[in-house]
Amino acid sequence: MFVVVLLIGILLAWAYRATRPPLPNICGSPWGPPITAPRIKLRDGRHLAYKEHGVPAKVAKYKIIYVHGLFTCRHGAVIAKNLPQELVEELGIYIVSYDRPGYGESDPDPKQTVKSLALDVEELADQLGLDSKFYVIAYSIGCHVVWGCLRLSGAALLAPIINYWWRGLPSNLSTEAYYKQLPQDQWTHRVAHYIPWLTYWWNTQKWFPALSAVPGNPNIFSRQDLEITSKKLGKQINKAHITQQGEFESIHRTIMVGFGNWEFSPIDLENPFPNNEGSVHLWQGDDDRIVAIPLQRFIAKKLPWIQYHELPGAGHFFAYSNEMSQVIIKTLLFGDN
Repeated sequence: MFVVVLLIGILLAWAYRATRPPLPNICGSPWGPPITAPRIKLRDGRHLAYKEHGVPAKVAKYKIIYVHGLFTCRHGAVIAKNLPQELVEELGIYIVSYDRPGYGESDPDPKQTVKSLALDVEELADQLGLDSKFYVIAYSIGCHVVWGCLRLSGAALLAPIINYWWRGLPSNLSTEAYYKQLPQDQWTHRVAHYIPWLTYWWNTQKWFPALSAVPGNPNIFSRQDLEITSKKLGKQINKAHITQQGEFESIHRTIMVGFGNWEFSPIDLENPFPNNEGSVHLWQGDDDRIVAIPLQRFIAKKLPWIQYHELPGAGHFFAYSNEMSQVIIKTLLFGDN
């Protein structure tokens, strides 16, 4: 009997340790990485690191905040990197990219929600002295931030990730799209949604494969994506910098929030520009193996105020094309013409 109790105790102790993520390596702390980027202090005492691109904000005609995706940071502002300097100066474009909570040099936010992420963007705009209205360009799962932003002159969502549990999505479409994922991605998203406290364990255990995008599984990328990743993605960012404070408060936290229970559904949103004083554009490649295209089309149809651009033959990384970056910027600022 004693042996059984002992074994149960050992098993419970192991399970407790396995499911609890390590403490984050906070930037600027005695045990954490150094602070090298400019940062602002937010409403709750956290710090947000940022990077400025283009002309100075004081003289800029167009001011844009760029929101990065899952495996990148403020240094991965692909739109800013790809724009020719002469175009930036001619149009007077200022772009600021920032580290989302827990990424790069921004403090983690254990209380993170979609709405808190949107407030981070608005505070960044306020403290940098941007206009009361500004543009936002967001990529992949970073697009979740845009759904919660209100003070916009316009927005561009690039291959936005969809939460299969959003209220208002047709159950037949969302179920079909969900089961078209690789089994490991189905389980990763299922864990994040239903039992988020197991997210750390699921994404670090070695018994079953976790999120396919983490090891860069080629099965989830299109032909165009593979070409782009071989040429550009691996050369642009110091990967260790992205998760230097820990994968749980960056990658895992993003998955938990993105596929968790939202306070609202994008399907229910009303047109933020009823008088056509701004526009929202959604760009989607029709060969994207990460995003469910039928669900994206449904959202675009359900929200007719979104200008939907579907790109033939394009995958998830179409924005890394120099030409596409210019098209996205010009369309956002000046319309389709």
